[in-house]
Parts: sequence; structure tokens; C-alpha cells
Amino acid sequence: MGESTKIQWCDHTFNAWWGCIEDGPECDNCYARTFAKRTGHDVWGLGERRFFGEKHWTEPVKWNAAAEKGGERRRVFCGSMMDIGECRSDEVGDHMQTERVKLWALIERTPWLDWLLLTKRPQNMARVMPESWLSATPRNVWIGTTAGNRDGWEKRVKWLRRLNPAVRFVSVEPQIEDLGAVDLTGIQWVIQGGESGGKPRFFSASWAASLRDQCGAAGVAYFMKQLGRRPLVTNQLGEEHDMAIVDSHGGNWDEWPAELRVRQFPVVA
Repeated sequence: MGESTKIQWCDHTFNAWWGCIEDGPECDNCYARTFAKRTGHDVWGLGERRFFGEKHWTEPVKWNAAAEKGGERRRVFCGSMMDIGECRSDEVGDHMQTERVKLWALIERTPWLDWLLLTKRPQNMARVMPESWLSATPRNVWIGTTAGNRDGWEKRVKWLRRLNPAVRFVSVEPQIEDLGAVDLTGIQWVIQGGESGGKPRFFSASWAASLRDQCGAAGVAYFMKQLGRRPLVTNQLGEEHDMAIVDSHGGNWDEWPAELRVRQFPVVA
């Protein structure tokens, strides 16, 4: 649904529909799938999707008017409960494409909103976006992909580089393994975070330090979102151990090591 949000790197969330087919081990403990089931919507996998009425689609127009009146741009994450790049060759897929067309028109109608389109399927974006966007993507469009492990980075980020939005970003969340050295060519922003849902996998503070330093060296904006529910830190003997936290998501940066308290945003011309 369209709403304000507690996600630290955006002002609102918007979903053209609810539901998705999982793609990669980052999805194993998907918070969106769990939330959908808890609210009575069985919309994950090859089944149905949840679609919305006109009231839902008018919310971003209100956000845009408020942003313009205040003279301050706002960021909209699309989508927390879906994958904008998911394609299906069935009746549900046709309905999803109809909603995508509505979304593209909505984005063009709301120039005071920066739309952050996050997908695990960046290879599909060129064929689902309007043809005119391929040569001149609206400057309020940011496109990102998820890469919570090395395989995800290698198979997805190369497709992101073929697109020409205002900002290309990578969401390294939930990070489930050390990425090692990564190629940040063409990337303007990296968001990083540990897993916060049920059965969380551990997240090492050393992974955060490594990616933060790589972004700094490459001139890429870096945003540490959360340490997750199972953060590990290294003691003076070089041994990793569980970090005691009160915030169940590891999102309270007052509890973090000082060197990880970095939340930058990309500069957009």
C-alpha cells in the first residue's frame, strides 16, 4: 500500500501490487512474504497478486503536491511488497503489466518525487519500461538491484549498468555473506544491512567496514541501514562474537560501532 515509512532511506513506500516469486537466497526469510501472509494475503510464488483501487494510486499525487509546496524533494521506495521487474506470461502477468503502465505514467506526473525502483530482476527492466525511457529516463527515476551475496552481485549488477537512470543503486540487504572486493563502476549509491526477520542469518561488522571503505575509495555514497538481529563484532583478539543489541532489527545506530555510523545519499544533478 502507499504510505509513509520507517525505512531510513526513503520518505514513502508505494507498491503497484503485492506479491512476488522468490529469486535467490536473500529471499529465504522474506519479510514481505511473512507480512502478507500475516495480513491474510497468499500472494507469493506462482499464485495471485494483490492489486489496488484508485484511492491507492492517488496517494503519490498528494505526496508530490506536498513536496512541491515545501520545496523539498521526497524519495519513494517502490516496492517493498513486490518486484517491479517480475514478468509472467499468464493472466496475472498481464494485469501486472497493466499496473506497470499506470506506474510509469504516475512517475511522470510526480516530478517532485524521486522514485526508487528496486528489483532482483534488472535484466527485465529494459523490456518493461517505456521505450522512450531507454534513451531518456526521467530524472526522478532511480533504479536499484538487490545483491546480498557474491552471486547476486555478479549476476545482477552488470544488468543495472546497462540502464540510465538518475541514480543506480545496490541494496546489499539482507547481506548473507562477505562480498569481498566488488566492482562499483557506474554505481552511485550502496545500501547495506543485516537480516531482521525470523530465523535471521548473522551479519559481520567486518563486512560493513569493507564495503564502506570500498565505497569511500570509489566516491560512491554509502548508507548503513541496520546491523540486523544477529550482528557479529570483532574483539581485540581478532575473534568474532555476538554483539548485544536492544533494537531487535539492529537499526539503532547509537548501539553500533562509531565507525559504522555512515548514512550518505547520492548527489543528483
